Amino acid sequence: MDNAEELEKICQKILKLDPMMRSARIINSRGHLVAGGMKKGIFSLEAQKQDEMMFMELALRVRMRREFDHEFGEVHFSMSYREKVIVMSFPLNNDDVLLLSCEKNTDFGKLPFKVLKIIDALKKSPTKTF
Repeated sequence: MDNAEELEKICQKILKLDPMMRSARIINSRGHLVAGGMKKGIFSLEAQKQDEMMFMELALRVRMRREFDHEFGEVHFSMSYREKVIVMSFPLNNDDVLLLSCEKNTDFGKLPFKVLKIIDALKKSPTKTF
């Protein structure tokens, strides 16, 4: 199985964690979409061009957060509780990032930790996707 296929499967697995999930995407260090997307039947709130800008900004923000790892420890995830959606980002290997969006009534006290368990299991896997 090639890496892109495996990353797609991971995104699909994460989308199934909660019925309130809207999207699961993996963004590379340059801010380009590598895998994933919107959940079937759900439409993006932003235009594709805005997606690209958001991805680039996110990639930069993930790199910048690493500047404080020595003082505060590594970032495991970040979350924005917005007016229309909840957005979470999970740094992966190098500067890649898993970007999730979900409805506001998602249990955001539990969901990120379910995602972290999946990421942790993948990091320990012999095939090591992340």
